Amino acid sequence: MRLPSTPRHASRGQSARSLLLLALVCCAAPAFAQKPVYRCETAGRVSYSDAPCVGAKEIDATPTQGMDKMTGKSRKGKDVRRDEYNTALAEAIQPLTGMNADEYRVHQRRFKHSPADKLECARLDNRLPGLKTAVQAAAANDLAQAEVDLYQARKRFNDLNC
Repeated sequence: MRLPSTPRHASRGQSARSLLLLALVCCAAPAFAQKPVYRCETAGRVSYSDAPCVGAKEIDATPTQGMDKMTGKSRKGKDVRRDEYNTALAEAIQPLTGMNADEYRVHQRRFKHSPADKLECARLDNRLPGLKTAVQAAAANDLAQAEVDLYQARKRFNDLNC
């Protein structure tokens, strides 16, 4: 027996589809976002690491993704293809979730965190830019303490895998 198509049944089907789509988004493979790279100077020696150090400078080490079809074949790695897929998915479901591609990557990365860790990551998201500007604006006598505060926040951010 077929039910008549009424607005009540149509909205129920549409909400079921929306819930199914939201469940698929939540279960999607996590995006492996690029961790920040830090340039550290210790006793005149320069080193680069994904772990923060006191007085570290954050550098942009985003790999380039162009020029992959010079031979007529796409030579993108699995991680690049996954990232492009997740970006396209995030753009497609943005009307449902309200998140842009970057916010969606953060959501995926933190999906399995405990509520307390999610809250602390959000707090660190808001705190880190202020600490970075405090280091840049610090006077010579306050610079060491500002760098230590920034290091501690970056280390906690890194330890939580935010």
